[in-house]
Amino acid sequence: MKAIQWIISALVAVVIIAAAVGVGVYFTRLKSIHSIRKLTDYENYNLYRMDIDYAYDLDRLIDRGITDNQSMINAILAEALPYLPIHMKAPNFGCSAFCTQGTDGHTLMGRNYDFKNDTSAMLVYCTPKDGYASVAFAALDNVNANTPDASMAKKLATLTAPFICLDGMNEKGVSIAVLTLDSDPTYQQTGKPMIATTLAIRLVLDRAATTAEAVELLSKYDMFASSGRDYHFYITDASGDGRVLEYDCNDPLTVTPSRSVTNFFVMYKDNVLPNQRNGVYGHGRERYDAIEEILDANAGSIDREIAWQALQAASQAPNPQDVTSNTQWSILYDNTALTAEA
Repeated sequence: MKAIQWIISALVAVVIIAAAVGVGVYFTRLKSIHSIRKLTDYENYNLYRMDIDYAYDLDRLIDRGITDNQSMINAILAEALPYLPIHMKAPNFGCSAFCTQGTDGHTLMGRNYDFKNDTSAMLVYCTPKDGYASVAFAALDNVNANTPDASMAKKLATLTAPFICLDGMNEKGVSIAVLTLDSDPTYQQTGKPMIATTLAIRLVLDRAATTAEAVELLSKYDMFASSGRDYHFYITDASGDGRVLEYDCNDPLTVTPSRSVTNFFVMYKDNVLPNQRNGVYGHGRERYDAIEEILDANAGSIDREIAWQALQAASQAPNPQDVTSNTQWSILYDNTALTAEA
């Protein structure tokens, strides 16, 4: 009888400890969920915002080991939603982006996010304890949470938002965007820690004060291009240093200064023609040319209105057969004033 009582007492203690741990872990996560606000009122897809109050550990997430899509997803869920089973799919991304100096001396980074599937978007505000504050965009369709206020399950899914952002800007004026390519997915195995596509965005936002620092950070990791597609990154800073970071056939990181970028290797720009696929080199030259034409035509007088014209010129209508069609959002980051207009 005493043995049975001891076992029961031990089990009760375990349950109490587990509950206490759960409350501690999820208190700030529930605060994050409570901060969700709906900013638009359209019929199906909307813009939301949330403040991430829980203390995530990006190094711990990466150290869990990322070797494929599922291990990436598992690592993200273990960090954002410990103890809870929840499904998430790896995202794809298309897009156009550019960096220019306005007449007021401010550095502007414009970005179109293009993807064939319609999605709601979340403005994600992060203030990591040992990093830089940032605002970034996440596509909620990627975590099956287009209507995050519809259920607790969808609200919980939004806790993964810091790790699925597709573009953003931090308090130091560094902005970053990811864009898809047509080449084979990058999968580097040189012995460095491995990082996946959207985690690279979080790394840069949290820890880079300049474009040069961002390049140095990413050079310390092997890159895994998630979701079966290849990608490159466009990074700019408050000084106007805009660079495209590309992984060419698993070679080390290649960095190319560029004012504009779409869905082709900037380092192979001369091999890319407009209005067609160009094999592994990519596509989207016509959108790149449209941006460049507007920026060139207004050299010396570029302001926010001109920047928005460039974004409009590169926007795309829906095409179910093209993963990089269908502009979901456009945003203009001011890396100097630290503002964002969507």
